[in-house]
Amino acid sequence: MIGRILLASAMIGALAIADAGAQNLTYAKGQNVSPAYEGWEEDSAGRKFFVFGYMNRNWQEELDVPVGADNKFTTGAADQGQPTHFLPRRNRFIFRVPVPPGFTEKDELVWSLTTRGKTEMAYASTRIDYKIDDVVRASETGALGAGSSSPEVRSNTPPVLEVQGPRRLEVKVGDTVTLTAMVRDDGLPKVRLIGAGAAVENEGSSATLSSNNLAMLKQIELLRLRRLVLPPARVTVGKNVGLHMGWHVYRGAGQVKFDTDQIAAWEDTRTGGNSPWSPHWTAPALPADGRQSTKATFLTPGEYVLRVRADDGALTADQQVVVVVKP
Repeated sequence: MIGRILLASAMIGALAIADAGAQNLTYAKGQNVSPAYEGWEEDSAGRKFFVFGYMNRNWQEELDVPVGADNKFTTGAADQGQPTHFLPRRNRFIFRVPVPPGFTEKDELVWSLTTRGKTEMAYASTRIDYKIDDVVRASETGALGAGSSSPEVRSNTPPVLEVQGPRRLEVKVGDTVTLTAMVRDDGLPKVRLIGAGAAVENEGSSATLSSNNLAMLKQIELLRLRRLVLPPARVTVGKNVGLHMGWHVYRGAGQVKFDTDQIAAWEDTRTGGNSPWSPHWTAPALPADGRQSTKATFLTPGEYVLRVRADDGALTADQQVVVVVKP
């Protein structure tokens, strides 16, 4: 019986995937990048910030757009800390900009980005329906299902991240630098054993599962196998929780090589990817003191901003290092 159920599920999944593939083409390269306004948030001191991200429509190609006519804000300074190196696919909650004094709900701050000859804009305002908080962040990035929450998630705090050593370095082409960061976290959200670490109890979670309950185990295995062949049924992406961190280029158009494979900060939903959005991915164990080092080699002169992102699966923390590479 189980074999027939799995076969039927596989056939339905194959048909659904084929139909979806016919309607939604994806590309490795050649597509543009669209800026995204994520919403606005308020800190404990009452200061307001606009939060932005972007969508690079390519699965492999990483585009570079320096600050200027093609990558600018139209109110105030053109440079508001936005990225100039764009990683593949969806990147959420990447940077934030202080709301200018005197801004009302009718005012807008606009990020304009031109790639592949196409200009797209993200319009930021302080309308109340755009306000975000930590639960919204966790939901939008996939640690929660849309509209769900829990006391655990509401009490979660972002990781505390610190770069060890100087924040600005000068090196020559071909030189290697050692980058060290230390992270601390509150241990939330807790990692679940089944369901790839969802931040709340859900279908297939093992948080309350008895190891002797064979019927329940069989049901969960069927659900897990069904997920492998059916298209996603949730509104947002799914994400595996677990504290981790990784480096990437935030600004700089040259080639940078890291000595180890860095955990992707972008939503790589493909099976086998080194990304918390990849099925079956689990966070690698961090050293007991939370300190981790990697080496970066620079093959092209220029000024680079390298960013390290710590992520507990629901909330993130970012730090940056500027590296000036001379010929």
